[in-house]
Amino acid sequence: MTGSAPSGVVLLTDRLVASAGLDRVVAAAVAGGVRWVVLREKDLPRTERAALAADLRAILADVGGTLVVAGPDPLGGDAVHLPAAGPYPPPPHRLVGRSCHNETELHRLTTEHYATISPIWPTRTKPGYGPPLEAAGLRKLIESSPLPVLALGGVETPEQVTACVQAGAAGVAVLGALMRAEDPTETAHQLTSAFAKAVTRESCNCPAQVSTSGLRPTVPTQGSSLTARSGHGRPQPQSATKEER
Repeated sequence: MTGSAPSGVVLLTDRLVASAGLDRVVAAAVAGGVRWVVLREKDLPRTERAALAADLRAILADVGGTLVVAGPDPLGGDAVHLPAAGPYPPPPHRLVGRSCHNETELHRLTTEHYATISPIWPTRTKPGYGPPLEAAGLRKLIESSPLPVLALGGVETPEQVTACVQAGAAGVAVLGALMRAEDPTETAHQLTSAFAKAVTRESCNCPAQVSTSGLRPTVPTQGSSLTARSGHGRPQPQSATKEER
């Protein structure tokens, strides 16, 4: 049985740029509406990475979210995201994603469930990586993709989220804008709200109008700076709001 492909705002982790301990940033983003997280941190030993995966799954379990692990090893789970280079064929997990950058890579897809397309805009995480596709290039690749697509790379603002939805993306994958945010909860709320509004407009063919007014009060994320895999003192996400899936 396969799972549904990621949609909405998908958080990619990077503990090296996180504004606080990685688990705290993820919990704060979940409180702001994020329901999908891709665990990267490939430089960690497997035991540490598996422990971190368990911590993040516990955070997401509170809201029915899903952790996807970058690489072929699901670290005790059943969802992975693979690089364009392989392995082929993809492993038979419940949910498998693949990084793609052009039509050739999209045409290699077989039993995967979704793909990311990047880079959409210049990104601080991979400076000089590209050239950026921008919205027009994203739309062209989505039209040739056999699978749902997440837009990845330089997505930082509600306006960019809206542009990706208008290009046909099922969601946006975000790293720096959430990992580096002073208040990941508010940033996540802005981005997830923009996604929900853009999807509604696309379904009714309403004119685009991005607004970030009427945001919820922020949830403080300050406190003791936890290590990347610490599960101690883990903040609990707020209950789901009407914008959330």
